[in-house]
Amino acid sequence: QVQLVESGGGLVQPGGSLRLSCTASGIIVSSKFMAWYRQAPGKQREWVAGISRGGSTNYADSVKGRFAISRDSAANTVFLQMNSLKPEDTGVYYCKSTSVAVDYWGKGTLVTVSS
Repeated sequence: QVQLVESGGGLVQPGGSLRLSCTASGIIVSSKFMAWYRQAPGKQREWVAGISRGGSTNYADSVKGRFAISRDSAANTVFLQMNSLKPEDTGVYYCKSTSVAVDYWGKGTLVTVSS
């Protein structure tokens, strides 16, 4: 059974940092395309960042230069380092695993950026 469990969310002031984690079981993260998405209140879920099996990374324009996606193969975990956070980064952040056959989603972790 595949599980993706996100953690690391919380309340942070504008300009602050958080690191989100997505720990996987039932899949090997380094063999999948892994991504982070977020959903702000009242808005559609949007893609934030992705990391390929080969380690290439890409980012939405809104987070480029502030966020960094990475993975730890030994821990079977994907991270999202978020710096210079803005109120518009507020939302529930989800981890997603993509393959040809099936996609898996975690249940999300809430990030609130507010003073």
